[in-house]
Amino acid sequence: MDILSDTLAALRTGRPSVVRTDARAPWGVRFQPVSGAGFHVVVQGRCLLLPVGGEQIELGPGDVVFLRRGTDHAICDAVGSTPVAFEPDRVDRSSPLGRFAIEGAEDGARSVLVCGAYHLDVARPHPLLGDLPEVIHLPAGPGRHPALRSAVDQLCAEMHRPQPGSDSVVTALVDLLLLYILRSWYAELPGERTRGWASALNDPLIAPALKAIHDDPGHPWTVESLGSRAGLSRAAFARRFSTVVGEPPLSYLTTWRMAVAARSLRESADPLGTVAERAGYTSEFAFAKAFKRHFGAPPGAYRRERRAASPTGRS
Repeated sequence: MDILSDTLAALRTGRPSVVRTDARAPWGVRFQPVSGAGFHVVVQGRCLLLPVGGEQIELGPGDVVFLRRGTDHAICDAVGSTPVAFEPDRVDRSSPLGRFAIEGAEDGARSVLVCGAYHLDVARPHPLLGDLPEVIHLPAGPGRHPALRSAVDQLCAEMHRPQPGSDSVVTALVDLLLLYILRSWYAELPGERTRGWASALNDPLIAPALKAIHDDPGHPWTVESLGSRAGLSRAAFARRFSTVVGEPPLSYLTTWRMAVAARSLRESADPLGTVAERAGYTSEFAFAKAFKRHFGAPPGAYRRERRAASPTGRS
C-alpha cells in the first residue's frame, strides 16, 4: 500500500457518513463538530460557508470544501438566514446514507448539497492532518481536477437514485473523494514549498525512508539505517528529514508506530503483547508507557473507550 493510503487507513475509525441536503431559500444549516473531518459538495445553487472564527467562503455549483478538524460551522444561502440544526434522516442506524430537507419559501431558490464526515482518530493527529489548512476550498472550473470531478459526479448520481448495494458504493466513493481532495490540494501547493508531510511524499531522498517506516514499523530502525535508504549520512539525513517532514526521523517513527498500534487496538482482539511487538516494542511495559505518553491513556483503556464509542462495538 502506498504511504498516503496506508496513513488514511490507519487513521480511520469507522465508515464515512454522507447526507443529501435539499433546501429552498431562505435557509441555513448549523453543523456540530465531528470526531474527524468534514466535507461538502455543492450540487446545485450558491451558498456561503461560515466557519467559526474564519472568513465566509462563497460556494458555487461543483465546489468542494473540506474541513480537516470537523469543527462546528454553518452553511446558508445568504448572510442573515437563520440556521437550523443538521439532523438528517437515515433509513437505519447502520446505514452511512441520509437525507435532510429545509423548506423555505415555496418559490425560493433551490440548493442541493452532499454533506459528509470522515471518522478519524484525532486524539493525537498525524502530520497528514496537522499540515492541512483548517479549510480547503476547491472551486469548480473547466479542466480543473478531472479525477475529483468524476468522483463527485458518481457520488451525486448514486445518492440521487440509490440502488441495491448503494451503501457500499457510496462508502467507497466517499473514501475515494478524500484521496482526490488531498491530491488536488497537494497539486495546488506552491512549487517552492519545502516543508511538511505532503512534500515528503515526493521527495526523492525522504520518500524511500518514509516507505521503509510504513512497510515495517516494527523494525528496529535507526537514523543510520533510514539514512542508508536515502543514500545520505546520518547527520545529513536527520537534517533533511527534519526540514522536510517537520520532525526528526525517530520522532516520526514513534508517531507512526503509535498510529499502527491504535488501529490494532480498535480493530482487533490481539493481545497487548502482540500489538506491542508489531509496533516495534519487545517489552509490553515499555509499549504501554509510550502509548500512554502519546495518547494520554494506557492501551487497555484506549481499546475499551474506542469500542464503547463505536455503534457496533467495533470500529
